[in-house]
Amino acid sequence: MTRSSALALPAMLADLEELVLCESFSADHAAVARSAEVVGALGSRLLGAEPETIVIDGVTHLRWAFGTPRVLLVGHHDTVWPMGSLRTHPWSVADGIARGPGVLDMKAGLVQMLHALASLPSPDGVCVLVNGDEEVGSGTSRELIEESARGSAAAFVLEASADEEGALKTARKGTSRYEVVVHGRAAHAGQEPRKGVNAAVEAAHQVLSIAGLGDSMGAVGVARSPLGFATVTPTLLSAGSTRNTVPASARVSVDVRVPTPAAQDRVDELMRGLTARTPGARLEVLGGRQRPPMEPESSAGLFALASRLAAELGQEPLRGIAVGGASDGNYTAAAGCPTLDGLGAVGAGAHADTEYVEVARMVPRARLLARLIDHTTG
Repeated sequence: MTRSSALALPAMLADLEELVLCESFSADHAAVARSAEVVGALGSRLLGAEPETIVIDGVTHLRWAFGTPRVLLVGHHDTVWPMGSLRTHPWSVADGIARGPGVLDMKAGLVQMLHALASLPSPDGVCVLVNGDEEVGSGTSRELIEESARGSAAAFVLEASADEEGALKTARKGTSRYEVVVHGRAAHAGQEPRKGVNAAVEAAHQVLSIAGLGDSMGAVGVARSPLGFATVTPTLLSAGSTRNTVPASARVSVDVRVPTPAAQDRVDELMRGLTARTPGARLEVLGGRQRPPMEPESSAGLFALASRLAAELGQEPLRGIAVGGASDGNYTAAAGCPTLDGLGAVGAGAHADTEYVEVARMVPRARLLARLIDHTTG
């Protein structure tokens, strides 16, 4: 492919179709490996170089490095869509809208990234990292991401835009995940319930306590920032084994979103300080911190640059939005690398039946990324 044709929409759509038709559910490592082969072949064709294939704990990641990298391009090829989703959500392009499993999050972003880099005279100074487990927390790829970010002057994350108008993501909350395990004692619910220790009742106490943690932090000003307050949300709840048995165990899953590292530390302290209310019950708190916050300061300089370049390209003025969801941009920012996120496709409905990409925005977004790369590698 010539440099002049690298940003041709028909070629980009053909490549997007190939990626979407290769399903890549995060939990299916074989599917993720097949997807890595497809993405690797696409990158090899566009960039003229084979990727380094890195398999960690069965998960396949790809990395290209050109010269001494100063710019890190970050993306992922896994999706939340279970295998077979193409049968109910087939690939299609109609009326300027592309649909299919993972089309927005984030296979269109990968296409834009690779075509943008291919449109430049040389990829020298760029590292491309495409991981296979972002949707499940990047557990096996975190060290790769942080290692690459530490030596880079800028990281551009090709996650989808923050909204249907194409806003960039200039700040993200950090995430923590916990599971509170309640240990009780089983007994016959009809004959001798008092001999049991009801883990379900204790779990109910804990759900109410956990639900109040975010509010209590905000009340004392612990979690206030431009990203708002911390949120601590009980989500999954399970207890018991049979209908006529006092539950011996229960589990409560907890989703935490935090605006600052201090808030993340405070939530961790509060979660580990939970105490049982039911006599005889015992608590076990599993999990902890995952992605650190991506604070606004990490993106300010790059957002100003992107805004200037968008104006030079005749594109509409850029907007930046702080969001509650996390990405691998959280890791690059925490590693000290200036980070701009949400540079990928414009659309809506990520992870939902309505997921779509606005086709006409693909080339302009890729062109903006190419200019960003050119300015930061020069």
